[in-house]
Amino acid sequence: MSPQSIGVVMNGVTGRMGYRQHLVRSVLAINEQGGVTLSGDRRVLLRPVLVGRNAEKLQRLAEGHGIESWTTDLDTALADDANLIYFDAQVTQARVKAVLAAIEAGKHVYAEKPTAETYEDALALAEAATARGVKNGVVQDKLFLPGLLKLRRLIDGGFFGRILSVRGEFGYWVFEGDWQDAQRPSWNYRAEDGGGIVLDMFPHWAYVLENLFGRITSVYAQAVTHIPERVDERGESYRATADDAAYGVFELEGGIIAQINSSWNVRVNRDELVEFQVDGTHGSAVAGLRDCRIQHRATTPKPVWNPDLPATARFRDGWQEVPDNAEFDNGFKIQWERFVRHVVEDAPFPYDFASGARGVRLAELGLRSSAEGRRLPVEP
Repeated sequence: MSPQSIGVVMNGVTGRMGYRQHLVRSVLAINEQGGVTLSGDRRVLLRPVLVGRNAEKLQRLAEGHGIESWTTDLDTALADDANLIYFDAQVTQARVKAVLAAIEAGKHVYAEKPTAETYEDALALAEAATARGVKNGVVQDKLFLPGLLKLRRLIDGGFFGRILSVRGEFGYWVFEGDWQDAQRPSWNYRAEDGGGIVLDMFPHWAYVLENLFGRITSVYAQAVTHIPERVDERGESYRATADDAAYGVFELEGGIIAQINSSWNVRVNRDELVEFQVDGTHGSAVAGLRDCRIQHRATTPKPVWNPDLPATARFRDGWQEVPDNAEFDNGFKIQWERFVRHVVEDAPFPYDFASGARGVRLAELGLRSSAEGRRLPVEP
């Protein structure tokens, strides 16, 4: 059967994430494999319509990838009935207005996280989408990483027994921009432009913890700006007004305690840029982006604390790699395929705007917790 084709308005694809993960490694990769597979051996191709503010960049991207449609006029793209889906990967500050316009135009909407800068706005998007009757979804890519899929497999198989705690370490050193170029855009470090690591990362931790371990019931966070001055893309110094590191403690239903450190000022001494250690009564695991290692209680060593003698045990040697047991595709692409099926044939898709709003709420509560110096409850 010949594949059908649907238009996908993609706003913000001139940025690093929007271009690499969403355009190239998701939408174009889906078309290269023949489209999204639907029930009954049907397929659907995606026809990207690139939208942005810079016509020169859009034209260059379109020509480089053989894409026919691009425009700097979002309203024109939304007015085309052939475009069923609107995708937003803009800077967070620009997202709410564009998403609301897409909802009003009757488009099904898929957006990067965070869906908004405030919980109030994020909740308003969810309510607007529900009222308009359009399908909606938010990117929650880390759930589809091989390391976390292996962790999910361990949880489902009862490997941990009763889970006690989760420890997460995320981050790397982002250069200040003076003697080496920064790896992240300068707006990330300006609160007035929607920057800050809490708003960037706490929505991630919200859906990871919620989907793997349980609902978050409280949060205590310390958000700081370790490096107060940086150099922007023009070589000009600027004051960093947004938090660049956050240290969070989250209590989950069932008594699980999660501690996650997020920092753009840490030099990496671990196997991957993000790792989660999960400890349970029957076993422990350390999961990163791709790999996952385990130690069962039957093979757990019996260390004895003695600071007067050098440590001779090679503790990492006592851990076992979890096998792949499956082929792992790109996590962004997997979620794109699921959202398209949700739109075209009403397949389940739990990662909606309400879920995205819960992530923004956690970020908002984390910043408030830091400002007030106290633990705050997270209401159901």
